[in-house]
Amino acid sequence: MSGEIRARFRVDRDSFNLDVDLTLPGHGVSALFGPSGSGKTTCLRAMAGLERAATGLFAVGDRVWQDDTNRIFVPAHRRPLGMVFQEANLFPHLSVRRNMEFGQQRVPASERRFTLPDVGELLGIGHLLERMPVGLSGGERQRVAIARALLASPEILLLDEPLAGLDLQRKLEILPYLERLHRDLWIPVIYVSHAADEVARLADHLVLLDQGRVIASGPLNAVMGRIDLPAAFADDAGVVVDTVIAEHEADELTRLEFPGGHIFVSRRNEPPGTPIRCRIQARDVSLALVPQAQASILNCVSAVVVDLAPTTTPGHVLVRLDAAGAPLLARITQRSASRLDIRPGLALRAQIKSVALLG
Repeated sequence: MSGEIRARFRVDRDSFNLDVDLTLPGHGVSALFGPSGSGKTTCLRAMAGLERAATGLFAVGDRVWQDDTNRIFVPAHRRPLGMVFQEANLFPHLSVRRNMEFGQQRVPASERRFTLPDVGELLGIGHLLERMPVGLSGGERQRVAIARALLASPEILLLDEPLAGLDLQRKLEILPYLERLHRDLWIPVIYVSHAADEVARLADHLVLLDQGRVIASGPLNAVMGRIDLPAAFADDAGVVVDTVIAEHEADELTRLEFPGGHIFVSRRNEPPGTPIRCRIQARDVSLALVPQAQASILNCVSAVVVDLAPTTTPGHVLVRLDAAGAPLLARITQRSASRLDIRPGLALRAQIKSVALLG
């Protein structure tokens, strides 16, 4: 699909008001992120046509599904979209295969974009086709629900916190398959979550919602790297860095390269040249004015201070850094900032104590 996604909704309730105006990319994963009650699910339901906004516009490319100005409203069952909720909602009396075929039956054979074997392979459920839902794990049920949605040949896929009801083991089970959707699907995905780690791992575009309003929207790192939004991420403030495996070292470490320099992680199995997405949290970055030759921290890169802002943690500040074009964040104490005279334009060394590999 080409073109942008336009979403403008106003929903009024007794205790809640949603008022959003968004332009999202027509490809990749756009995440709606925010605390409970911020309006994420209401916005997603309005996109699906399940929630009728008092005034609204929703267009996917050149397909207009709601435009109150021109009295257009396409009901949910006529919108070519797929939606997956927190609960998989599989038909308990149908096998996995029959559940998946239910989605496929909505579409004439000549218009089907996906085949059952292809979707089964994409989501790793080909071996489950004759099983009944009662015998599946939570992660397997969600993968079947996503497969059923894809077999309806949607033009957009809406995922409403699909991992929220899963324990950590089941989340780790399904995340690689969500990454495959991110990598292999050509249709746009709108992903609702209140978990910063999921957003960092999956999203290309990030929308921050709070009390029914959009407080930020843009490419993932452009939003995550902002220091005027510390409350949005609180202790999870940090950035995502796209790196490439450069070399496997002899001491069981792998060197990753990115525009700001290189970082070392525990040895990876992938060959050199493989892209790796990493997350570096602000709390894991310390600052030094000179190289620390005797320090145990291996990952040190040159950076320039861009700006400073207070955090939600008393006595601390958030420092935005530019490492040769790659943004970094550091959370340090106000005392350290004063002692080092941290200010915009100052060149220093960023010491990265921990790197989380995303996938």
